Amino acid sequence: MSISLRSLILLPIWISMAQIQQGGPDETEKSTALKDLLSRIDLDELMKKDEPPLDFPDTLEGFEYAFNEKGQLRHTKTGEPFVFNYREDLHRWNQKRYEALGEIITKYVYELLEKDCNLKKISIPVDATESEPKSFIFMSEDALTNPQKLMVLIHGSGVVRAGQWARRLIINEDLDSGTQIPFIKRAMDEGYGVIVLNPNENFIEVEKPKIHVQPSSDSSDEPAEKRERRDKIPKDTKKRRDFYEKYRNPQREKEMMQLYIRMIQREAGVKSKVAAAALTDSVHNVWHQEAGKTIREWMRENCCNWVSSSEPLDTSVESMLPDCPRVSAGTDRHELTSWKSFPSIFKFFTEASEAKTSSLQPALTRRSHRIKHEELSEEKLHIDL
Repeated sequence: MSISLRSLILLPIWISMAQIQQGGPDETEKSTALKDLLSRIDLDELMKKDEPPLDFPDTLEGFEYAFNEKGQLRHTKTGEPFVFNYREDLHRWNQKRYEALGEIITKYVYELLEKDCNLKKISIPVDATESEPKSFIFMSEDALTNPQKLMVLIHGSGVVRAGQWARRLIINEDLDSGTQIPFIKRAMDEGYGVIVLNPNENFIEVEKPKIHVQPSSDSSDEPAEKRERRDKIPKDTKKRRDFYEKYRNPQREKEMMQLYIRMIQREAGVKSKVAAAALTDSVHNVWHQEAGKTIREWMRENCCNWVSSSEPLDTSVESMLPDCPRVSAGTDRHELTSWKSFPSIFKFFTEASEAKTSSLQPALTRRSHRIKHEELSEEKLHIDL
């Protein structure tokens, strides 16, 4: 069993602090000795031995990984799947390495959306000023002109971005199960226009400006007791505090702040134009999100949620929330629900589209087919996953 240098140093320090807390005639002397011990530790050298630098490649080639013909991520030399525990007993470093690879995967999927699915990358808001924070979505050529149906794909919360269902599946399984690409290709084959939204990319991060507070030169109104306590603080106290902070969070990242991207809500437009919405193991709550009566009624009539369950695919699943029907996705793994329910979702859309079309047929007959093209183009199909 290996014991890190950190453990060897912290053990006697912890024992000494416990002894001091117990009190005794030499308490002050022990405290002074402990402070002297801490001041002698070279934190920089300790961290170098304890955790490697958080410096990772920025390409798949740099990581020595590539996707094979089956869409599986494999090491280019060994042919093995991705290994999370690249360095034993360094979970934080391994996690940062995994996150760095995840950022590369995100860019890789963006490239597939454009090159493999022929989608266009569109900056939003479309009327944004030059200095305003912006995001982007992906659209097919006919997304805004298709007169019959449109499919809108929305991923879940977390680190995933446009075109992804689950980063874990992309890295550990394959591109088909972890991305929206199979949905996009089938939708286009069936005549849908396609829009791929990017709701987790709703802010940009910038480094938080450092604020330096200058001490007041006039301390005449400062209480004498407070000034006396301050004067007694050793000059190396700040150095010691920095020592503890750096030890607690080595290689600390820069402090960042978020600038949110402008968004809008169009409840009435969505309800009037969307024929059906499919959700996969959605964690929404109509009560916590204060959904009104009209939204709850619309969801019951137009939505279906494929939830994680050990029951066979499409088996009805009871729910305590009166929002929308729930059926089994045919898997008890949350991240697989979109992929496993893939055929059922398209069947659901086909039936909803046919029902919508048949409900419009009498009106078309009465008006002798004089409905304008613009009115027909309002009937869109929306998939919310």
